[in-house]
Amino acid sequence: MFGDETVLNKYREKANKAFILSRNEEKNYLSQEEEMQVLGYFEAKLAEFCTKFKRFYLKNSIMDYHPKEILVTSVYLATKVEEFNVSITQFVANVQGNQERATKIILNNELLLLKELNFNLTIHNPFRAVEGLLIDLKTRCSYLENVDSFRPDIDTFLDQVFLTDAVLIYAPAQIALAAIIHAASRQKQNLDSYVTDLLFKGQGTNAIRTIVTCVRQIRILVKEVKEPVKGIKALCEKLEACRNQDNNPDSAAYKRKLEELIDEDDALLEEPVAKSFRMDSDIGVKVLSPGAN
Repeated sequence: MFGDETVLNKYREKANKAFILSRNEEKNYLSQEEEMQVLGYFEAKLAEFCTKFKRFYLKNSIMDYHPKEILVTSVYLATKVEEFNVSITQFVANVQGNQERATKIILNNELLLLKELNFNLTIHNPFRAVEGLLIDLKTRCSYLENVDSFRPDIDTFLDQVFLTDAVLIYAPAQIALAAIIHAASRQKQNLDSYVTDLLFKGQGTNAIRTIVTCVRQIRILVKEVKEPVKGIKALCEKLEACRNQDNNPDSAAYKRKLEELIDEDDALLEEPVAKSFRMDSDIGVKVLSPGAN
């Protein structure tokens, strides 16, 4: 977890500048703000996987790895993490467009995604904490009316949470409490006494002040979620023009890099074979056992 949005923005600014400084040509590159607008658009396409998605782009610029390619890779990786058994063939059957191309993109980016996430695949979601709090409300707050009626507003709130940085900054229980307080307020019901007199009873003023601040900040983040910018098409065209062609599956540079990798693999496979032969001036080629001099 990170301290606040300032820390996250420093990572993103560093990734943006690092990409631009690594280029040897002048182009109309995306600013950090423009990168976030493009990311917002693609996050909205698949909100349930945006946690992994956002973590990847703390260290990488979208000009290096296009969001639409990392997006589908994230989903496929998530099916494995959640032990949802689906083959790559079944998976790409749900992808629009060239499915053979999608297969190559996913398999080529899978290890990259794992590496950039530092193989940290455990995601602590607020859903279980929500269920626990709802049970607690039903048990200890008889004055509340129809607690189950909170659910639609809770679900809407959590959908929006995953479009923010909240999951990288706040604990699942804090997000769950924010969702329930938000839903209760929508139902014109007040949970102040539950928080102060029951949930944090005996914890002291500082603990209550801290949780109230966290809940307020989470609700502000959700309130400030914006619709994808109308100029997203122009930004995507700008991204295509300045992206790293070494990572663009449609570019000649990418195909050359792939061929070089294949050549390297072939050379590694052939090396033990080459070492098992030696030229003899009298009898030609003599087969030796592996490891012979």
